[in-house]
Amino acid sequence: ERPDLEEEKSNLVVEGNENRRQLKEIEDKILEVLGSAGGSILEDASAIKILDDAKKLSNEIEAKQKVAYETEEKIDEAREGYRPVAYRTSLLFFCISDLASVDPMYQYSLNWFIELFVRSIADSLPDSALDRRMTNLNEYFQYFLYQNVCRSLFEKDKLVFSLLLCVKLMEGYHRLNHAEWKYLIVGGILLDASSAPPNPAPEWLTDKSWRDFVTLSELPAFAGLMSAVASEPDAWRAIYDSSEPEKLIHSLPAPWSDKLNPFELLLVLKVVRPDKIIPAIITFVTEELGQKFVEPPPFDLAGSYRDSAPSIPLVFILSPGVDPMNALIKFAESKKVAIESVSLGQGQGPHAERLVSSGTTKGMWVVLQNCHLYVSWMTTLERMVEGFEAQDPHPSFRLWLTSYPSPAFPVLVLQNGVKMTNEPPKGLRANMLSSYLTDPISDPEFFEACPKREPFTKLLFGLCFFHAWLQERRKFGPLGWNIPYEFNESDLRISVRQLSLFLTEYEDVPFLALKYTTAECNYGGRVTDDKDRRLLNTAMDMVYANEMLGRNHPLSESGIYYVPEGKLDSTEDTINFIRTLPLLPQPEVFGLHENADITKDLGETSLLLGTVLGTGASLDSGGQGGEDGEDVGKSFDELVADLAKDILAKLPPNFDIEAVQKTYPVLYEESMNTVLAQELTRFNRLTTTIRSSLQSVLKALKGLVVMSAELEAVSKALFSNIIPEMWLKRSFPSLKPLASYVADLMGRLEFFQKWVAHGVPVVFDMPAFFFTQAFMTGTLQNYARKYAIPIDTVDFDFEFTSELPEERPLDGAFVHGPYLEGARMSDELMLDEPKPKVLFEHLPPLLLVPTLTTQFKDYPHYNCPVYKTTERRGVLATTGHSSNFVMYVRIPTDKGEAHWTMRGTAIILSLSV
Repeated sequence: ERPDLEEEKSNLVVEGNENRRQLKEIEDKILEVLGSAGGSILEDASAIKILDDAKKLSNEIEAKQKVAYETEEKIDEAREGYRPVAYRTSLLFFCISDLASVDPMYQYSLNWFIELFVRSIADSLPDSALDRRMTNLNEYFQYFLYQNVCRSLFEKDKLVFSLLLCVKLMEGYHRLNHAEWKYLIVGGILLDASSAPPNPAPEWLTDKSWRDFVTLSELPAFAGLMSAVASEPDAWRAIYDSSEPEKLIHSLPAPWSDKLNPFELLLVLKVVRPDKIIPAIITFVTEELGQKFVEPPPFDLAGSYRDSAPSIPLVFILSPGVDPMNALIKFAESKKVAIESVSLGQGQGPHAERLVSSGTTKGMWVVLQNCHLYVSWMTTLERMVEGFEAQDPHPSFRLWLTSYPSPAFPVLVLQNGVKMTNEPPKGLRANMLSSYLTDPISDPEFFEACPKREPFTKLLFGLCFFHAWLQERRKFGPLGWNIPYEFNESDLRISVRQLSLFLTEYEDVPFLALKYTTAECNYGGRVTDDKDRRLLNTAMDMVYANEMLGRNHPLSESGIYYVPEGKLDSTEDTINFIRTLPLLPQPEVFGLHENADITKDLGETSLLLGTVLGTGASLDSGGQGGEDGEDVGKSFDELVADLAKDILAKLPPNFDIEAVQKTYPVLYEESMNTVLAQELTRFNRLTTTIRSSLQSVLKALKGLVVMSAELEAVSKALFSNIIPEMWLKRSFPSLKPLASYVADLMGRLEFFQKWVAHGVPVVFDMPAFFFTQAFMTGTLQNYARKYAIPIDTVDFDFEFTSELPEERPLDGAFVHGPYLEGARMSDELMLDEPKPKVLFEHLPPLLLVPTLTTQFKDYPHYNCPVYKTTERRGVLATTGHSSNFVMYVRIPTDKGEAHWTMRGTAIILSLSV
């Protein structure tokens, strides 16, 4: 900022050292004179002169030093004036250093950061008043840093960065209450839900939300909140019912609107409507930092190029569906620069080195594509980039690198390079526009080539809709696709060419051949889950059908999306029609219920908060840091110790397997005895792991044993309200937070304890089993052995009941406990549309009826898949199904199977809350 002062400070240091050297010489000379004086020194005229000169010189030096000290104090005072800027800037650096834990490609060096800061000093608005100058510098650099970092982040992480920036500054200026921040990220921990008061409004307030109110009331700022909600639940319902609750959060029932600050209001919203946290966070960051910090700058290739240099590589961080090469070639043409590229892979290293060497001397651009595919060559790349400084490459030379996120990518290159991300457009409309603007559809010659104009243009429109539909459905998470497949432009390209070829070759439209090549080969080749394949074929039936050739055929229930008549004759006409479609599609376009939007929003909220949790930002500070920096909660060690003790106190002793096997011996006619013994063995392994790990953590916190990496991971998981990895290795699948997991485990143990104590239950708690398939096989085995029937000729039929039975059935088993997602059961025990805002409904008691496969009743039904968790995906098991999949249940319906397939309707054994 003030190089003149810095130079003067350096000169003063040099001058001070010189003065001290002269003083030392004078002292030495005086000592020498005094030592060599034979008689009285007063009689030695030369000695007196030397001493007199020394005195004068000493006085001069002393005067100079005095001036120097005064000047140095003024310079230090001026430097101290800039300390607030230095402090704020250091906070920003530690904020971006946290991003490396989000993605291995988010690496930023101190040198890169300092260079940005130096540029900000030069480019920010000058002012003679120091306070205004510091404000200008802070504001300019903060936004300049945001722009430079944002261009290297994926869309999903840009709001994470804005939030981290905001929170880091609040923490630095003692405005962040860490207990409240932790609550926003990980929620409250209530191990014993039975200790909470009863839910005052179960008709709208979910049990989870009520438990969250209970735990939130434990924070000092929210004391009395639980009682306020319990006494007047209807006064709080407006927030729950609103379509934009984030706007109503500032008008809570008195006195809470005035009592809580904007950050604390976020916590209330998280409890009542967690699906609307993201818009509320956007509003909060806007109020704290400004609107521009929630509006990331658009992709700017020219701007990135301006920030580069011959020795600084430019790195494209790739995402599926985007190839930056076309844009880069056009940009090189506009700059009139030669460009050479090579796609890296085994054996391409020497060719790449030759290209780079040639580029540094001739001044051309070199593009090394897909660096993530050639991990072994990355050290060579790092060495080459390091050598650029010494080589002094041609001023026009640039090295461009493309790579998917990879931990093997050289950190040095990432830290000092110019990083960029460019993701495909989001939304059904943008996706369809992109399809019509890319080859081969954008080629007029290809578009006009097919002789059957009307069938071609209509089916092409349907195919582009289908392509966009498949990709955009991913945003709904497991409700959309069990596995988020990376369908891309190559799938569409080959399907479009086949459509043109088949329509040209065949007299009639060969729908069967088109469906097979498109759904089974081109797109289906990526699909590994059979439930997803069923969905893909159902969607294909929607667009490759005779009805598509009719007039204004609807593509959605509302009719907003349809195949227009007379508006598809050219690509320009089609593009103009697509631009009239809604910017943001509703769930109904994808065949989903309106509740799917809530599922999507909850998924996005969970992803954002999970990403922040992964950075560990400001979470490890315990309860410190209230408004005035006071201690507002327990420390990390205290919280972990209390949790460990609570869980240990609730954990029952292990089952006595030998005693159980005596009571329930292995019997030919009762397979459930074997199932019971196997389940208890699995639960014993889990509870032993939990007990021993918690006991070891308590000892480690007291310093009695070494805190190993495994124990530290358990401690951090307990503090963050997540299930420790050590437990999950021995556990049943679960996506629940720690508190809910412990409650779930206790419920499962209680079910088996009752089985052991009171005999085989009348109704089995289906979600309680570790391995549900063993229970189902045991039920079938009992039936097959009882009637001497081959087990492979028997399967389950299903009968729903409205009330819990009191006696065991003659054959089969009653089960209860699962949830239905994407639908509900009507009073007539048929599939029906879910209620608004109700994402999961309890499934009525179900009788699993072993039946010969030849004797199944035939009725209109939906083959509803049963999954262990809401994630739905798993690994491919030996059964040919996902390890998360349990079975199909035939549920009566009057709406057809395709309707519920598009709805994503499924039965879930264990929720994630």
